[in-house]
Amino acid sequence: MRLAALVTLLALAACGADGPPMRPNGSVGVGVGTGGVFMDAGVGLSNGSVSVGLGL
Repeated sequence: MRLAALVTLLALAACGADGPPMRPNGSVGVGVGTGGVFMDAGVGLSNGSVSVGLGL
């Protein structure tokens, strides 16, 4: 449910109704460490000099 709300917020912010469009970005990673295999993900928005992100 929270993921759907976040995706909706990103889509609305990316439309650019109040100025230059905010570009959504995302990343997914898999790593191996001493504790085993782990995954991480992140989503964010950027608009030139302003960038906001959230790590999951």
